[in-house]
This record gives sequence, structure tokens and C-alpha cells, in this order.
Amino acid sequence: MSARTLIVVPTLNEARHIDDLLSALLVEAEALDATIVVADGGSADATCTIVMEWAQHSPRVRLLHNPQRIQSAAINLVVAEFGDTADYLIRIDAHGAYPPDYCRKLVAEAGELGAASIVVPMITVGVAPFQRAVATAQNSAIGTGGSAHRSGKARGPVDHGHHALMRVDAFRGVGGYDQTFRFNEDAELDYRLRQVGHAIWLTDRTAMTYYPRSTAAGLFRQYFGYGGGRARNILKHRVMPRLRQLAPLAILPVVLLAALSLWHWAFLVPLALWGAGCIALGVHAARKYYPDYGMPMALSPLVGVAAMIMHLAWSSGFWAHVAQRPFRRGPA
Repeated sequence: MSARTLIVVPTLNEARHIDDLLSALLVEAEALDATIVVADGGSADATCTIVMEWAQHSPRVRLLHNPQRIQSAAINLVVAEFGDTADYLIRIDAHGAYPPDYCRKLVAEAGELGAASIVVPMITVGVAPFQRAVATAQNSAIGTGGSAHRSGKARGPVDHGHHALMRVDAFRGVGGYDQTFRFNEDAELDYRLRQVGHAIWLTDRTAMTYYPRSTAAGLFRQYFGYGGGRARNILKHRVMPRLRQLAPLAILPVVLLAALSLWHWAFLVPLALWGAGCIALGVHAARKYYPDYGMPMALSPLVGVAAMIMHLAWSSGFWAHVAQRPFRRGPA
């Protein structure tokens, strides 16, 4: 008997993308005999109208309202509603791009391996110059610290990756996503899956394409949230961060230390070294990835600037969460 599959799409104001996405996913759903559930977090645009139009023409498309708005709550809600009839859930990001056989390859590999979770490489692509700079940084070690699922060149068991497919029984067995996490909920769930002995498998059979933030302010807010989420994860499970996570923690102290340069120029040295290092590595990344991501060499220093924003925001978010912890009520 073929595996039963739920294709889950959390949305919030995705009217620009949802029509094309559902058109592509319906082909996959027909091939897999799957159900597509769009869990909408209160869109103010035409997202729900478009989904309802699809649902009227295809019984495979369903719409659920997600009152908590966040993605972790959306997935939990869908599993609670439809999980009894499914073996696998596939998480789809409405603003991402996917190959035509993405879901089918995930299900095929899950069936062969029996892994609790299949994660995929995430290739970042930009359009405007700053977005291209962000994409180049995120596809290289300067922006990711060498995460396996960002390189797209690895295959095998990993600690964490971009969530794609999970066995419903494993997902339910650890309690699903922790809905108190607005960021880093995927890494937090991966930790609990590993703690009970489940394998997380990084595939090289398929990948997804991600379009990053196109403004410096948006990028800063995103990575500030990532840093806070990582701090919360570490405090909740009392685990030591990895070396690639420890390094950015120094960035906020380095920036604050530079204020003391009013008394002596030497306090600027760490900041200058960090900035120069980011620019140099950014230029190197732009040269290395130019054929793929189209970052003109004249604008290559932007890659270093994008990386600096990511580092500073992540570090600031981490330390802000740690500083607020004594005043928080409830979970860390």
C-alpha cells in the first residue's frame, strides 16, 4: 500500500505566490494521492480567496485558519486535524520554489530509508543587487558557517536541516513543534527527534530555492529573530552551542567595545578586523559563486556588508534573549 501524504503550506499574505504554487503542488498530489492543506495565519490579501477557489475545483485542496499565525502552529494544527490519515507530512514554504518532482522524490527516499525526517539543501537566489549579495553570503561559509544543508553537496545523517518531510508518527511522538518558538522551531524539534533516537537525513536528490530578504532592515529583523531563537533553544535544552554558533556571539561585544575608542583607538581594532575579514570573504564568495548567482564583482563588497548585518543581528538577538531571560515568565 502506498504511503499517505499531507502536503502542508503555512501562509500569511501570499496572494502573489499561492496560485502558481498550488498549480504545481496539485500535480504532485495527484501522483502521490496526497492532500494539500493550506494553513493561513489571517491573510489580509486574497490568499484565502484563491485557496477556496482551488478547493472548489479539487477535493485535494483544503484551507484551515491558523489563529496563532506562526508556522509552527500551522503545522501542528494540520497534523491534529488530518494526521490520523497520513504517514508523512511535507512542509512547503509559500515563498519558496521547488522542482516539479520535489514531493515525489522526498516520499521515495523516505520509503527507502525509513528516516523520521528528510531535510533538503536550501539554495538561496536573489534578484536585486542587495538581495543577490544576501544570497551569495547565505550560500557560502561567511553567512552560514558551513551548514551542511546550505552547501548542497552533502548526503547523510545530520543534526539539523531545512525541514521537508517528516513521518507523522515521529512528529507526534515528540509532541510536534514547540509553538512558543517563533524562530528556530525547526532546530528545536530536530533536537528532540535525535534525543529519542530518530535519524534526520539530508538528501541530495532534490532541493528547494529560497528568496532572501531584499532590504537591510528586513534582513536584520530576520537574523535578530534567529539569534533569539537559538538562545532559547540552547537555554531550554541546556546544550553547548557549536563553534560556528559561538563565533557570532562575539560580534555584539566587539561593536560595543568600539565605543571605547573615544578613549583609545585600540578598541577599534577588533571591529576593523571583523569588517575587513567580512569584506574580503565576501569578495571571495562573490568571485566563487558569480556564475550561479550573478553578483557583479563591482558590487562584491555588498556580500561582506550583508554578512556583517547577519552576524550583528544574530549576535544581538542572542544576547537580547539571554538578557531578558531573568524577567521572563514561563518557558525560556
